[in-house]
Amino acid sequence: MTGRPPGRGRGAAPGDEVYEPAEDSRLLLAAALEEVTPEDRVLEIGCGSGIISRALLPRARRVVATDVNPAALGSLRGTGVDAVRADLFSGIRQRFDLILFNPPYLPTGEEEVLEGWLNFAFDGGETGRETICRFLEGLKDHLEPAGGRALLLLSSLCGPGEVEAKARAEGLAVEVVLRERYFFEELLVMRLNPAESFGE
Repeated sequence: MTGRPPGRGRGAAPGDEVYEPAEDSRLLLAAALEEVTPEDRVLEIGCGSGIISRALLPRARRVVATDVNPAALGSLRGTGVDAVRADLFSGIRQRFDLILFNPPYLPTGEEEVLEGWLNFAFDGGETGRETICRFLEGLKDHLEPAGGRALLLLSSLCGPGEVEAKARAEGLAVEVVLRERYFFEELLVMRLNPAESFGE
């Protein structure tokens, strides 16, 4: 794709099957390390290389990592992270204390679609929000009602205001906990909680 911003522009050489950590991965990891507690059951959706799940494993009660890309799960074998192939919450029945997601957020036209599994890491649909909206629609059903929260990585390119409005429509309270500005975009981490736990 042309005009690839820093968060999605590196570590994606032709033929690669797994999205390599970049600025967006590191920003979400920084937020997750601040957020996680030893009692947390953690779910990372779209784990990619597994850098975040592996870092949280010694800091949480349990870590489950999912990805739709089968190649992404291989790096987690033997690490102690429970690796599950899944599209967002499909097949996930339990609730978690902390859910993490670095979604595909780039607005993507038909002519920009990549071949192979790597496209799932980039392609956010026409608005950049297609996968994000599906995530928000399933989130509350997989968060612990008391104390459950999620960290969602976003780019200014995908309309954070629209994402916030969608989250609130799904009954979630929203707080931006981390930001990082680049030439092409601003990356931010949005913290999401069931709104009723805050009396909203």
